[in-house]
Amino acid sequence: MIEKNTFPKIAERAILVGLITRETDKEKANEYLDELSFLVDTAGGIPVNRFIQALDTPNPKTFVGTGKLEEIKAYIEAAEIDLVVFDDELSPSQLRNVERELECKVLDRTNLILDIFAKRAQTAHAKVQVELAQYQYLLPRLTGMWTHLERQKGGIGLRGPGETEIETDRRIIRDKISLLKKRLIDIDKQMATQRKNRGSMIRVALVGYTNVGKSTLMNLLSKSEIFAENKLFATLDTTVRKVVIENLPFLLSDTVGFIRKLPHSLVESFKSTLDEVRESDILLHVVDISHPEFEDQIKTVNQTLAEIGAGDKPIIMVFNKVDAYAVLKLETDDFDQDHPLTLEELKQTWMAKENHPCIFISAKTKEQFDELKELLYNEIKVVHAIRYPYNNFLY
Repeated sequence: MIEKNTFPKIAERAILVGLITRETDKEKANEYLDELSFLVDTAGGIPVNRFIQALDTPNPKTFVGTGKLEEIKAYIEAAEIDLVVFDDELSPSQLRNVERELECKVLDRTNLILDIFAKRAQTAHAKVQVELAQYQYLLPRLTGMWTHLERQKGGIGLRGPGETEIETDRRIIRDKISLLKKRLIDIDKQMATQRKNRGSMIRVALVGYTNVGKSTLMNLLSKSEIFAENKLFATLDTTVRKVVIENLPFLLSDTVGFIRKLPHSLVESFKSTLDEVRESDILLHVVDISHPEFEDQIKTVNQTLAEIGAGDKPIIMVFNKVDAYAVLKLETDDFDQDHPLTLEELKQTWMAKENHPCIFISAKTKEQFDELKELLYNEIKVVHAIRYPYNNFLY
């Protein structure tokens, strides 16, 4: 009997590649690579170094210039790098050219996010959604990817015969995409029925950038144990819980977090999951106020909400992690780690003067948690009074 290999899996060493363009200065490019580094870490890799080049537009053949590519190749050989990750989606030809030049595994941002989603998917619904997005990404990139397909298929007798069978493989993947779409339609019908069966209760959805504390807040409000950790995309599957504040019951849902440059194929595949957001009555937009780029994250979430048709929903802005924030100085865009603003000072900033109701909390320490419940109760009461005008005696 052959024993299984018990040696721990060695994490892949990765380098990150980004560009400074007309729209992205050096500081912004490094911020984007910081997020890419967190993505690599979430996927189980080790970010070792980063390479940034200033170009007006990406090189159509190799994304970066020839000289930079040679510099990257030399570093790969010297530092024994396993993986190169680009902070943008590479075209099929760019991917082939870069892989041929670097002789190393190459991923772009989209492929990396898809890999994380595949790792995180738990339910049949999420697995089908992710698999569909993966095949849609893979289809135009088949040429030159037979080694990747061999790893996917695995096993004796299942290896690809080579480039001459590329059209056969394309047909197989198209058939697979068609089958997954049909399965997704069936699952979507089941989920739509589940949503209808919940009756006409008020529905509240937690939305926000990935890793801002939505699941932790969900656990607090619903007194449940939803999986939460300090990783990107810890939650993929929508979770719905019944919550009662004072005398008002409502349904609270936790959904997948948004991110900059979320792959279009994933947005399309996860539209049914995002129906929870579209069909909700109130959105709790959770923001990590301790993140130095939280304003950009707010914009990303608002753009995604608009894309899925939920941009006009009533919103409560929940600025989370006040216990760990690096706070804006009043009237400036500078961060002051040594002199953070107090809660009362935060209430005087632009954040508290937006059109939406707003509150500053810590889901971790429960600071302002009772105030959040009161604010949520008042907002739900307004919706309840409109929907059930004859039941106003409840409050």
